[in-house]
Amino acid sequence: MDDLRRIDLNLLLTLHALLAEQHVSRAALRLHRSQPAVSHALAQLRDIFADPLLVRRGGRLQPTARALELAQPLREALQQLDALLSSPGFDPLRARRSFRLAMSDYGARVVLPRLVRALRVEAPDVDLVVTQGSREAMLSQLFDGEIDLALGVFPTLAAPLRAQTLFEESFACLADRDTLPARGGLSLTQWLARPHVLVAMRPGTDNEIDLALAALGEQRRVALAMPHWIAATEVLAGTDLILTVARRNLLRPPRGLRCFAPPLPIRAFGFQQAWHERREGDAAHRWLRGQVTRACLLEPVESSMT
Repeated sequence: MDDLRRIDLNLLLTLHALLAEQHVSRAALRLHRSQPAVSHALAQLRDIFADPLLVRRGGRLQPTARALELAQPLREALQQLDALLSSPGFDPLRARRSFRLAMSDYGARVVLPRLVRALRVEAPDVDLVVTQGSREAMLSQLFDGEIDLALGVFPTLAAPLRAQTLFEESFACLADRDTLPARGGLSLTQWLARPHVLVAMRPGTDNEIDLALAALGEQRRVALAMPHWIAATEVLAGTDLILTVARRNLLRPPRGLRCFAPPLPIRAFGFQQAWHERREGDAAHRWLRGQVTRACLLEPVESSMT
């Protein structure tokens, strides 16, 4: 008990945040404290444990061997304290809370209609703030605590970020009905002979479609590159352009357009929700993730594939 008198809970919380973030500014943001206060707490922790705990290497803080020994028992102790002190649960019907989400307009189209309808009934005083950004920007915002949840494709996610795959997505093509055969789609030769629309936040980066073409030694002509999924479906009418995108984006194709299967195999991808492990103990955040999962249940396919 004498050792416990030398340290308070705030110092343990600070150590946990520093070990998780390995960055003083991000730890300060996570703890809602100033950077000087966190630096002062780190100095106290170093004195208490007689160890540097975190040392700067290559422009970032790295835990020492002693810090790594402390990480797991510290995490378990704080989880037990959190269970002891936390409220029994989250009541969405009475809660007043705002969540910050980041996603592309594809994600917004797939997730938001069902999610918002559910929240208006089950949590009328819960608000959403939705932003858009690249994959890298969304992950950076999760690290820095600027958003609560990111929705997208995150193939190389690592701790302290966590993710859940919401569904597996495949691809479909869309074109003006009058430029397609009366029945069926296009052969690969016909498909390659046509100009294409590319939907990408940053044109020039790898995407599943062009990677599949490269594997066949082929390349398509991209006549229009743009970042907007919904607008991309609206530029096709009256043109010979072809759009190849995630299939759920085409469940309700605009009038005069027709969906058809791509003439080459394109690898499916997992659509995910990602969050920082700092949110694990938040019952409201767990509830939100459950709502997003429900919103992503596969809708009936309303477009015919040829």
